[in-house]
Amino acid sequence: MTRRYDPERRQRLIDAALRVVGRAGIAGLSHRAVAAEADVPLGSTTYHFASLDELLVAALRQTNEGFARAVRESAAFARPGCDVAAELARITGEWLARDRAGVELEYELYLAALHKPVLRPIAAEWTDGVTETLVRHTDPVTARALVALLDGICLQVLLTDGTYDEEYARQVLARLIPAPVD
Repeated sequence: MTRRYDPERRQRLIDAALRVVGRAGIAGLSHRAVAAEADVPLGSTTYHFASLDELLVAALRQTNEGFARAVRESAAFARPGCDVAAELARITGEWLARDRAGVELEYELYLAALHKPVLRPIAAEWTDGVTETLVRHTDPVTARALVALLDGICLQVLLTDGTYDEEYARQVLARLIPAPVD
């Protein structure tokens, strides 16, 4: 029997893993569950991902990209002197409003790094990527503080079923940004 060429299978497995985690949590993730969700033979999952940790790394890396890309590709951040607090507050609001379930999934994977050290470097990639963009507009310490504050605001909104308040976010983010020196 010849093997069917399927260049998208690895990506389909990652997408299936995200759906499984979104539905059943990380505890529900197994090679068998992912294979069933992707409608592929069980051996395909272990061929592409020798362990569930490898699959979780790929899934977290994929989910991390949404917010980081929005910050990186923001036209406002491309301009010198942009209102960093207002732009971060706007992007965060759009991100939360676009796909709240996806944001919850991203945070579930992100927080899984507490118990799965293999995920910590991937979580750090997200923090470092967003910080790298912000450093063009402020110092490195402030940039990291802005990322930490955004994490806190997002977690509060997600964990309390609260409503994101863009103006509140803009105000607290602005408090961290030093005033320009004339």
